[in-house]
Amino acid sequence: MAIYNVQILKIDAAETRRYAGLKKAPTFDEKNILDACDEALFLLDVRGIYKIYDYDCEKHIVNSAPPFEILGNSIIKHLAGCEKVACIAVTVGENIEREVTKKFAAGNYVASVLLDAAATAAVEQAADELEKAIAREVAKESLKMRWRFSPGYGDWQLENQKNFFYVTGAPEIGMNLTESLMLVPRKSVTAIIGLEKIFSNNKNSKTKKSCANCDKKNCLARS
Repeated sequence: MAIYNVQILKIDAAETRRYAGLKKAPTFDEKNILDACDEALFLLDVRGIYKIYDYDCEKHIVNSAPPFEILGNSIIKHLAGCEKVACIAVTVGENIEREVTKKFAAGNYVASVLLDAAATAAVEQAADELEKAIAREVAKESLKMRWRFSPGYGDWQLENQKNFFYVTGAPEIGMNLTESLMLVPRKSVTAIIGLEKIFSNNKNSKTKKSCANCDKKNCLARS
């Protein structure tokens, strides 16, 4: 287990635009987006954690305590051939969520939407940074990573979050899970990352994260 204090020095404005649904609105004032990114940066309280477990890819079992069974064809296929997995949780905290709600209640709808989008971009960047830390660690064991896969993606049903949440160690960084399986703080991510041995002829090592190999169709990333 490792708790990782992720640092974000700049929030990606292009990703913020995309999460705000403005990818096809090139004339929207860029200054509004940059202002939202700057405000979000000031409000962030980023925390991350990851735990690495052995993985039985034949029985689809993560050897946590207690063991966690992987259910769903897409996630099983994604982890095929992996001997270990990294289970991660990352959050950007509650401050930014409170400000989003405050702006919306005051009728500042555009600012609220943009700040919310900046927070989404920030939590994805934080997860990316956490991945880099994991990559450095597992490289020592000649392992490489596949892209992260979260409950609710493909046919890995969101109901799996109920147990997977604890496998990641999320409560140790102040995260909670509601009865309706929503993460708290809301701008948070949990995910599993397959770890495979590095072989020069390993076809699976060419797997890349993209819309083409994701089953989630109703996603803003496809806009």
